[in-house]
Formats: sequence, structure tokens, C-alpha cells
Amino acid sequence: MTTSSRGGRALRAALSTSPNVCFRCASSSSSTFPRLSARLYSSAVVDATPATDSAPPAAAAAARPPPPYDVRSGMILTRPPLVTRKLHPFENSFYFYQKRLEERLNTPFITSIYFKPDTARRLDWNVKVQERQGTVAKELGVYNGKSSKAWDDELRVGDQLSDQESIVKALLKDAEARVSDDAELIAPDDVVPVEPPVDRVTEADRKGDVKRLDRQLDRTLYLVVKGKDGWGFPADVIPKDENLHESAKRVLDQAAGVNMNTWVVGRVPVAHVVTKPTLKADGSVEKNGQKTFFLKGRIMAGQADLEGNPFGYTDFKWLTREELEAELSPEYFKGVRNMMADR
Repeated sequence: MTTSSRGGRALRAALSTSPNVCFRCASSSSSTFPRLSARLYSSAVVDATPATDSAPPAAAAAARPPPPYDVRSGMILTRPPLVTRKLHPFENSFYFYQKRLEERLNTPFITSIYFKPDTARRLDWNVKVQERQGTVAKELGVYNGKSSKAWDDELRVGDQLSDQESIVKALLKDAEARVSDDAELIAPDDVVPVEPPVDRVTEADRKGDVKRLDRQLDRTLYLVVKGKDGWGFPADVIPKDENLHESAKRVLDQAAGVNMNTWVVGRVPVAHVVTKPTLKADGSVEKNGQKTFFLKGRIMAGQADLEGNPFGYTDFKWLTREELEAELSPEYFKGVRNMMADR
């Protein structure tokens, strides 16, 4: 095949209506391979698209009714724990064992480093160590970490020596002055006892007063108020000229008064409660639903005062997490439980 014949065939193939068909097929009868009519793909797409009479977006939006929900803002005011939690018996035993282990591993206690000779403090120390039979630690009982039986440092089952009450009693006894400033021994009847720490159980706990803040000192308390719908946190509808945190602060001041030193922790909600709207038999809205966003606050001083509040609150309580679960409705508590501390 010459070069000229190949060039002619290539040109005819390029000018054919079906460039993807080979030259031999293109030169055959048109009845075997009918030619496809050329058409623009854009016009085909336009023709295939059915004509629809859609309403303008503005008209569709105007026909849709507004959602029957009121956006509200509220405050979850908390009082943090004031004392540490009570230790578990296993924790008491563990810490007691660690203290005895420390007595075994530490270097011997050198008295001359901490007390001057022939002083009242030195004599007082000698008297107390002699009563403990040489034990340096004050709350470990009779135990010598350098003796041949120092390995026997674990308590027996039922031993009360690791209890918190026993430890406090031992420390208070050691704090009593046994030697006067004149370096003279004080008679046992003249020893002045040390004032013990305040009891963890307060008068409000014994009386069951849920309106006082000095109750459940090792737990977090939450302020709840009683309105026409039952118990809940103070909340109100957000006006157009207020932000979320501004409404929450205003609601707290109007509901519980200004006789409290409070602090709003942040400007973002920590809980969200949704109440569905109430519908009539014909499907119309009888009562709008509510979407309430709660912010977290802290009280540092003062007390709640509901007198003259515009929301109709009649009573208030400071409750723990477990007490709130008994007072609030299940749906309400489910919406706020995840923001509550374990204690």
C-alpha cells in the first residue's frame, strides 16, 4: 500500500459522520449500518427535561407556617462541694498501708534536726513517742518500720485503726500539749483537749431542710423552683433584644432575687430540654412547644428569694442529683442529667 492511498483513507475516515467506525465499515452499504443523525447534546438535554410549573421560593416559604416553638433560656445554679467526699473503707486501708510502707522505707527519724535539746517541744515529743512505744508516725498505731517484724504492716480484718474517725482521734490526741512552756509535765486532768473539726453532717441534714445551702457538704446542690408546671430550673422566653447568656442572667435575677453572689460559668448552654407543642383534635396548635437552653452558674454567697418574682414561682429547693431525679419529670431530667457531676 502506497503512502498516498493510506493518507486518502485516513482523510475520508476523519470526514465521515461516524469517526469511531473503521474505514471498511464506513465504506459498506448504508442499509447495513444506517447513519445516525447528528444532533447537539445540549439541545437533547433541554428537550428531555419536562416543563414544570414550580412555585417561586418566596411564595412557598410564605405558605409554610412558622414552627410552634418558643425559644427559652434558663440557668442551672449550682453550689459546689465544700468538703472532700468520704473515703471508701478500701481506700482507707490502702492509704494506711502506704503510710506504714513509708515508715519502712524512710531513713530513721533524727530528733536533733527538728527539736533543740532541753526545750519544752523536745520534752513534749519524747513523752508522746514513749506513749506510742517508739512509733514516729502519729496515726499508725504501734508500729516500728525498722524492727525485725516491720514486714507485718497489714491490718487484720475488722481492725478499726484505718478508719477516718480513728485517725482523727489519734491526731487530736497528739496535738494536745503535754508539757508546759516552763518544761513541766502537765497532769492528765489539766490537759486541754483540742477542738475537733466540724462535723460533716450539719443541722440542715439532720432536720432535712432542703432550702439551706449548708447541707450535703460533699455533694453538688442545684437550685430548682416550683412553678405552674411543677419543679424545674428558672427559665423564660428570650426576647429579640437579648442574647442567650443575657436572658439567663436576667431570669436568675428576676426569679431568685439579687441577694446572691453568682457567677455564670460560660456563654454556651450545657443542657437542652424540648417540650413538644400541644395540638387540638382538628390539628391546630393549642399550646406552643418549648426549646429551653440552660447555662451553668455558681453561687458563692447569699440565698435565693422568690418574693415578687414575675414568673409565678412559689417555692425553691437546693437538691442533689438523686433528689432532682425524684422531683423532675423523666423527660426533663433526661435533658439535663448529662451536665450534672457525679457528686
